[in-house]
Order: sequence, then C-alpha cells, then structure tokens
Amino acid sequence: MRFSLSMMYTFGAFVGRKSASAFFPSQKSVTTSCSNVFTSTRGRLFSSKEEVNPGKVEGTDLMIVEYPHPSLRAENVEVTEEELKDGSIAKLSKEMFKIMYAAEGVGLAAPQVGVNKRLMVYNPTGNSKKWLEEVTMVNPKIVTYSEGVDRATEGCLSFPNMSGDVTRSRWIKVEAMNLKGKKIKKKFTDWEARVFQHEYDHLEGTVYIDRLDDDDKSNVKPVLEELIEKFGEGGKL
Repeated sequence: MRFSLSMMYTFGAFVGRKSASAFFPSQKSVTTSCSNVFTSTRGRLFSSKEEVNPGKVEGTDLMIVEYPHPSLRAENVEVTEEELKDGSIAKLSKEMFKIMYAAEGVGLAAPQVGVNKRLMVYNPTGNSKKWLEEVTMVNPKIVTYSEGVDRATEGCLSFPNMSGDVTRSRWIKVEAMNLKGKKIKKKFTDWEARVFQHEYDHLEGTVYIDRLDDDDKSNVKPVLEELIEKFGEGGKL
C-alpha cells in the first residue's frame, strides 16, 4: 500500500508530491530515511500552492509550451561565447525566471519556453525575494551520478494534470558555465539534485514521462491523448 503526503512541492518545470515510495530505495545497496529526506531538502518541499502554467507573463513574450510541442524533443544546441557576450542569454535567463516565479516553481529549462538552447535556471527556495539563491546554468553536463537513488512523484508544467513516480540519483556532479562564461563544478544532493536532473532531462530531449513505469504510463495515457488532440498536427511524441 502506498500513501502520499497531503502537501505539494514544486520544481518549476515540474510539480511533485512526496510519496512513501520516495523513502524505500529500489536498490538493496541504497539506504535512506524519512529524516534524511526532510532535513536535507531545501526550498518549498511542502507547499500549499500547486504549480500552474501561467500563460502570458508580463515582461516577456515567451510562454511555457506543452506536450507534444516539438521543442520538447528537439536537439538543444550549446550556447555560444558570442551569445554570452551580446547579452542575449542573460536576457533570456531573466525572462525564464519571470515565468518560473509566475508558475510558483523553482526551475525551468529553455526548451520549455520554446528555445532549444542548453540553458536552465532555478532557485531552490522558489522565492523571488531571495534572488541571491538564483542559479543560471549554461551548457550544463552531469559528469557523475550516484549509485544511490530516491523515488518520488513528479509532474511537469509541459504535461498538465498528470504525475508519476520517478527514480533519480541522490547526488550528482555537474560541470557548466555561468552567464560570464566562467566554468563551474558542483556537487548537488537530495532536493537540488532532483531539481537539476529534471531540468537537465529537458536539455537532453527527455521528459519525465519517459521515466515512468508501465503502470504510471497507463495512468497518464488518457491525458496524453487529450494533449495530442489539442495540439493537432506537427507534434513530436
């Protein structure tokens, strides 16, 4: 029997709900506990607000795209040095933050606003007033995944009205650049690792439904079919 906590947590590009399965590892070598999860995560792990697609947001012409929009499956090209120097990426990241906060989220990837660049933004607190916590990752790459995993229920703004359990590494090591072109090397754990992995998947043309088990895929199939019908021709499944 599986139970789920009543409060929601949001991830910018996705919204999730901690379930009992998050506390029971899928590999025998992995150990975790409720206390570890609760004390190691940051930001709005539990939020009374559900993430929603905000539609048109003041200050930008960009909008969140929904499945099966082709940008969600398209190749995402690396940001160039020229783009960093001319300020276009800084402008794009600023607008992505606007949309992220309007969506009550903590992270967003460029392809989710129809821009196929290897760029992601996030703020693990989800609080626009805590702007010092904002992170912009240019051309990020996960270089190491932990063998230990956690499982939690995820959803995604590009996949409204659905969710499913997704297994993620408990920690990752990352290389990227900031908006000034400076190289970054980081290790992320727990909450921030899950946020990063979800957003990074978008840069790889992978979406969270690709990681669902057969039961969850069957559960979301009717909603996916509705989205495909709504989008019409030209979608990328």
